[in-house]
Amino acid sequence: MAKRSAGILLFRRRAGVLEVLLAHPGGPFWAGKDEGAWSIPKGEFDDTEEPLAAAKREFAEETGIEIAGPFFALQPVKQRSGKTIHAFAAEGDCDAAAIRSNTFELEWPRGSGKVAKFPEVDRAAWFDPETSKRKLNAAQAQLVDQLVALLRGSP
Repeated sequence: MAKRSAGILLFRRRAGVLEVLLAHPGGPFWAGKDEGAWSIPKGEFDDTEEPLAAAKREFAEETGIEIAGPFFALQPVKQRSGKTIHAFAAEGDCDAAAIRSNTFELEWPRGSGKVAKFPEVDRAAWFDPETSKRKLNAAQAQLVDQLVALLRGSP
């Protein structure tokens, strides 16, 4: 079965400008990467968990922030890897510099026998829609387009 992830596309409006919160993955592989490397806060889930529950859990794990909603389901997108991303938009605000992510362990440098801890998310930031689409994985950029279309129908 193909892998599935669920996440939250948090958005806010500042002085009439839409912004979305994106997360930069932690660890040595992602350290020097920027455009195309960012993601919505998300993570994998299985058949024992509903996508929205997984999205809320993963958002809290990767940012240290619990989101109450309301949540708006976006159409799932499929990444080039074959993984399907189930995303939910929610309006809210937070200090992106204050996020606190869970960690993972990795042998680093590879082949050294030394295990190091890295945050799953090393930083987060707010971006306008056009900038966010350059920062995001190409498939996830579609989520921003869906959000913009959704908000066109609301005040």
